[in-house]
Amino acid sequence: MKKRPFNPHRILRLSVALLLGGCTLLAAAVVWHNWGDLLWPAPPPPAPAVHADTLQRGQYLVRAGNCVACHTTRGGAPLAGGRAIDTPFGAVYSSNLTPDADTGLGLWRAQDFWNALHHGRSRGGRLLAPAFPYEHTSVITREDSDAMFAWLQAQAPVRLATPEHTLRWPLGTQAALAVWRTLFFAPATWTPDPQQSAEWNRGAYLVQGLGHCAACHSPRNALGASAGVADLSGGLMPVVNWYAPNLHSERETALASTPLAEVVRLLQAGQNTQASVNGPMSEVVQHSLQHLRTEDVQAMAVYLQSRARQAAAAPPPAPAKSVSASVAERGRKVYERHCATCHGERGEGTPGIYPALAGNRAVRLNDPTNLVQTVLFGGYGPVTASQPRPFGMPPFVLELEDRDIAAVLTHLRMALQADGDKAGEVTPLQVNRIRAENDQ
Repeated sequence: MKKRPFNPHRILRLSVALLLGGCTLLAAAVVWHNWGDLLWPAPPPPAPAVHADTLQRGQYLVRAGNCVACHTTRGGAPLAGGRAIDTPFGAVYSSNLTPDADTGLGLWRAQDFWNALHHGRSRGGRLLAPAFPYEHTSVITREDSDAMFAWLQAQAPVRLATPEHTLRWPLGTQAALAVWRTLFFAPATWTPDPQQSAEWNRGAYLVQGLGHCAACHSPRNALGASAGVADLSGGLMPVVNWYAPNLHSERETALASTPLAEVVRLLQAGQNTQASVNGPMSEVVQHSLQHLRTEDVQAMAVYLQSRARQAAAAPPPAPAKSVSASVAERGRKVYERHCATCHGERGEGTPGIYPALAGNRAVRLNDPTNLVQTVLFGGYGPVTASQPRPFGMPPFVLELEDRDIAAVLTHLRMALQADGDKAGEVTPLQVNRIRAENDQ
């Protein structure tokens, strides 16, 4: 049998054909994943009747989702949008949720709003940037979505156009968003766990959906995707440079061993006998959690505590290495000069006013980012009903050098902690890196 001669051109044509075929199939899969339901849409449910209790429920749900925090510029009209949400890829500006016909939701229907929450798609089918946490809002039920929309439509319209996003090309294009969504997003349907109590399921629904806790308390990959709505393993929040603690870790949060009432108190009031919130979590408490019904906050606490108790125990940290005498002495002097008046000579704090630093889990986090941020820029706790005028901490960004901040934080993490709770040294390089990232 005579063999056919080797034909490199034929092999090349076959390879190109296979490559083109594969690209075509991939493109078809991306299109189907992102817009397939638009080709054969399910009939929308009938528009719900809008009663006073529907509006009240919608207002409550909007507050539970902390929508006002992102959809309001500083000093601007509530929910009129325009706030820049900075990401590692550029800024995304929040949309106007008021019923203005030209710049807001005035021409939207309940189905359009559902598509935005459930499918991450705007009116007309445009794909939304994942700075809007539609991975979490996808969990929200249709009934809750309709109630939220009804309340938003009942608000006074505000004419405020949303600025253009400044995402680096091609990341903001519809094609790039479609590929990202194909890799990392699929619409979810909320299904209660029949093995768990109604309270646990209510907490899971709020944490995974409206509360979107994993949007902060989950690590993100190089493309900005988180590990899922139920992942609460902590991570450094991009751009804002705060570390969201691992909610499964006893060392970082003590959720598993803290009395339930104390967890509820921390979420509602921003502080309890053992801890206080700061950074982005203060905003969540102030604008959202403190306004929720106690039974809902307790349901969230039950769910979070259950997850923490199911998590495998982490190995004990390696013993902290000793620091040089010069660093220890510098840290002691800075603490005495700037910190002891409020936090006590031994870090005991003042109950209800200034948090204790000795035995404080936030002080002992492996990642010292939050401590550096607090010393550099100071801040206040959330304004809540139980704490209407919270005490604050002044910023030291202009007063202390990097080596002073590193030394005093090392003093907090070592000299003020019990032997088994000592954490590692903070270096001037770490402080300088965090200071520089905030200057960008």
